[in-house]
Amino acid sequence: MKFILFLLPTLPGSLAERKRLRPLASHTDRWQAMFDEVVELAQLAEEVGFDAIAFPEHHLHTEGFEIGGPPEFLLYVAMQTKRIQIGPIGYVLPGWDPLRLAMTTAWLDQLTKGRSFVGLARGYQSRWLEQMAQKVLLTATMSDPASLDDANRRAFEEVYRVLKLAWADQPFRFRGEFYQYPYPYETGTPWPAHPWTREYGAPGEVDENGHVRELYVVPKPYRKPHPPLFQAFSTSEKTIRWCAREEIAPMILLSRPAQVRQIAQVYAEEAGRAGRWLAVGERIGVLRQIYFADSARAADRLAEQGLVGVGYKRFWGHFGFWEAFRFPEDELEYPAATTRLPSHEWTVGRMKQTQYLYAGPVSTVIEGIDALVEAANPEWFAWLFDQGLLPRAELRKQLEIFGAQVLPRYKRA
Repeated sequence: MKFILFLLPTLPGSLAERKRLRPLASHTDRWQAMFDEVVELAQLAEEVGFDAIAFPEHHLHTEGFEIGGPPEFLLYVAMQTKRIQIGPIGYVLPGWDPLRLAMTTAWLDQLTKGRSFVGLARGYQSRWLEQMAQKVLLTATMSDPASLDDANRRAFEEVYRVLKLAWADQPFRFRGEFYQYPYPYETGTPWPAHPWTREYGAPGEVDENGHVRELYVVPKPYRKPHPPLFQAFSTSEKTIRWCAREEIAPMILLSRPAQVRQIAQVYAEEAGRAGRWLAVGERIGVLRQIYFADSARAADRLAEQGLVGVGYKRFWGHFGFWEAFRFPEDELEYPAATTRLPSHEWTVGRMKQTQYLYAGPVSTVIEGIDALVEAANPEWFAWLFDQGLLPRAELRKQLEIFGAQVLPRYKRA
């Protein structure tokens, strides 16, 4: 198994401080504290044996929680580590210009000499995505269940196709629903310096009339044909099958071992149809949370102070994230087609029962991970970490325990 430390990241501060200093994200000292804390944790994760560190992409979070990791920040952290891989899980493709993202990811991969990966996401947060995707008239995935959500998916897949073309080692032309290259597609882009480009640029890039007719995007990634690809927090079978065909590793939020086993089997089956023969669990990733303490009660208190109490109960719950922690019997009282789990069901107990949350002594954590390995043997295990919410000393302690007493049990050579 390979291990990812997943940081949001978050400006350090208690809920009381976030209210008193609102908006916390306007305070430079908190940003600097976050930079220092993330680098320290990344270096410690590398030291204890983690394979990768990941961040989501989010913006405009004035509350200072889950502020995301732009490419500049990824590079900043990478330059202060030596071995660990780094990347987003993931870039919200509908909010990006495809060429800019292709170049951004290639720059990062070149500067880190292949230590980067690329995560892909559709985007569910309207506060920022609907600002950044307005030119293509898109909306967040959860804003509308029908036509707008379908447009988001089409834009996601189109940006993805352009990324693959731009990373490839050949010029390309492309005409899609949202983008066309070159622009204008029919006539090409006028280019006054066409004699220079015709002599020294990519063959076929310009025509005899001085128009750009094909694009050759540089730089190319350090790793060929491109960095490893992840899909952010997949749940639907349609997405899992698409990931399998495209050689993308889906990160799974669904947590009951039987669910993960089913997803892993679907992925392996679809990969086989595409000509790639994989063991069940190969190229699959899961997201989990861990809290070490001498007792279950003490571990539960950490969870309430950290991402369960703050992230899931106060923020992500409003986007429907607790739906990942359903039991079949919930369908009787809260039919999934019409009713989300109500807030009084958003509990640490539910997370533990669905085996998303491993909390307590080391033996309890190992028992939970053993059950996951037995059911689906995922290749990637991502620990959603509480940076910015728990004290720095506690964060270091949690990582050190995991590195010394848990990680060696599952680490693949």
